[in-house]
Amino acid sequence: MLDINELKFDEKGLIPAIVADAITGKVLTLAYMNRESLKITMERGLTCFYSRSRNELWLKGETSGNYQHVVSITADCDRDALLVKVEKDGPACHTGSDSCFTAPVFESDELAEFTLRGLYELLEDRKAKLPEGSYTTYLFQKGIDKILKKVGEESTEVIIAGKANDKAETIYELADLAYHAMVLMVQMGITVDDVHRELASRHIIDHKVKQEKMV
Repeated sequence: MLDINELKFDEKGLIPAIVADAITGKVLTLAYMNRESLKITMERGLTCFYSRSRNELWLKGETSGNYQHVVSITADCDRDALLVKVEKDGPACHTGSDSCFTAPVFESDELAEFTLRGLYELLEDRKAKLPEGSYTTYLFQKGIDKILKKVGEESTEVIIAGKANDKAETIYELADLAYHAMVLMVQMGITVDDVHRELASRHIIDHKVKQEKMV
């Protein structure tokens, strides 16, 4: 574990801290810490920053209630910047936005980033607007029984491809299964975060079980 004295604070005694959502990976904000605020962050497990405009420490959420619970803090290769992963109680931005980064400047059409969250939001939009000619619209119009039937069919296709040891086909069928599973999630109001939290809780339990077996 890196010692705090190995970090490189600037001439004003500050170090930039990039705050990201530990669950989604989304960048939430860029703030600054000094030695004191970093120590408070580590001691309390809540992000504490140094305000350059007010020249004082501020504990994120102390006024708004939107605390950020620290999962990890990692320094970059030059030791002059920090990545702080958090689980947040509310919006990260003072405007009420989930993230401070909300104003697109440029986005490549060819290299547009794909995310499961983005797919989920697209499916939500399909469910709300039900555009004609969309396969997703067809599934939502048919309802839960049809969606469940497709999840079952795609699960079978994954099993068949896996049994044949066909990697390419298995990847293809897994993608189909993932899509239909997310349609089911949207239909039932289950979010990506809900599934992530469930998996995270199992990881913690598994870790504890492994520790107990070692004792």
